[in-house]
Amino acid sequence: MIELFQIAVFQDNLALSFFLGICTFLAVSRRIDTALGLGLALIIVQTITVPLNYLIHNYLLVEGAWAWAGLPEVDLTFLKLISFIGLIAAMVQILEMVLDRYMPTLHRALGIYLPLVTVNCAILGASLFMVERQYNFEQSIVYGLGSGVGWALAIAALAAIRERLSYSNIPKGLQGLGMAFIVTGLMSMGFSAFAGMQI
Repeated sequence: MIELFQIAVFQDNLALSFFLGICTFLAVSRRIDTALGLGLALIIVQTITVPLNYLIHNYLLVEGAWAWAGLPEVDLTFLKLISFIGLIAAMVQILEMVLDRYMPTLHRALGIYLPLVTVNCAILGASLFMVERQYNFEQSIVYGLGSGVGWALAIAALAAIRERLSYSNIPKGLQGLGMAFIVTGLMSMGFSAFAGMQI
């Protein structure tokens, strides 16, 4: 399980290996506090939705899941995408209400990007990878947590670098998003060094 967590955080980092959720990744990484808040929100959503999507997939959608009701031939896997997105949307809505009630400053700082977590392809991608790789329930919990931590680590590192770069003398054509793309590419190359690492 530790190896799966390490793979999810470093080798298969959703942001830096698969470039999933990159729109939010680049947009929210201007300030470290906002990036940390969104990273924490993503960790929570990933840790909850990946195992729940495992349960939905294996106990409601796959062929034979309805055998207990006398319908062993029913195969609802074509509903996988809509089911996963519906669960993710519900979890993000709950998280948004909790942040609005208990952390209004963070809720205001995240602004429009918090509802956009619903359509963040990193969250959906983790659930789809879980199904494709045929993880069991325990592995889906570890993978959900690890993929969330990896994405949060990547956005926090990018935000820290971008805050530091704001005091640097960068050519005018590369300021802002141009430099963010360069730094993301360099971070991606750095994270690729973890490929094949064993614990």
